[in-house]
Amino acid sequence: MKYTVKEMSALSKVTIKTLHHYHKIGLLVPVEVSEAGYRLYGKKEIERLQEILFYRELEFPLEEIKRLLDGAPDRLRILESQRELIRERQRRMERLSVTLEASIDAEREGASQPAAELFSGFGTAEEWEAALAEQRRHLKETYDVELPGANAIDPVQMNRQAAEAARFMEEMARALREGRAHDDEEAHARIERHLAARAAEGHPASPDDLAGQSRFFIGDVFHRGMLESMQTGLSYYLCLATESYAEVCRRAP
Repeated sequence: MKYTVKEMSALSKVTIKTLHHYHKIGLLVPVEVSEAGYRLYGKKEIERLQEILFYRELEFPLEEIKRLLDGAPDRLRILESQRELIRERQRRMERLSVTLEASIDAEREGASQPAAELFSGFGTAEEWEAALAEQRRHLKETYDVELPGANAIDPVQMNRQAAEAARFMEEMARALREGRAHDDEEAHARIERHLAARAAEGHPASPDDLAGQSRFFIGDVFHRGMLESMQTGLSYYLCLATESYAEVCRRAP
């Protein structure tokens, strides 16, 4: 079966003018032109148009698309390559979505985001590895503990976890600045939300686990410095709050 340019346009939602342009530059040439001057397209041309549109969605320039399609050995190889490009785009969009949501939340709440957090969603595995290098060195030299290697880093998951940690720490820092108690229901509710978010990401922790981590932060110069740089006294406030919450949970029937 063969299609006219008008039928191709209706089928693909690509304008007739664009199809004419693709023909002019040799990107999509009709299988034949009828005696009446009609451009006719067959199955291979339809498939090539699909391949062109995938590349256009990925914002490839027309010259590059033509080079890639003309040099590709077969359609399956083209589609597999496009699949990986689109999956990487999806992963990038997920990372950007995390950063965008965190920025929206901060703006709504009137909170200020640390400069580095504004760009956390743009991270790749390599960028995360670089960001963790100092912490990795500190843990190895001080405690002989090694963090997972770069090949174990999932940037999308890391960005979500970082966004949640930043949200929680900002909540706690704001509560400290406002002089709120570390052991009231609001403080406990903030901790409970954080633990629920961690569990939803596949990293559950008990109240005692979180309290133990907070105690570690106080005694470790690297991690205490990170928290104190956000808000003076935050490491101690966090420790008191998490220990109070853990104690309440232990007493609960």
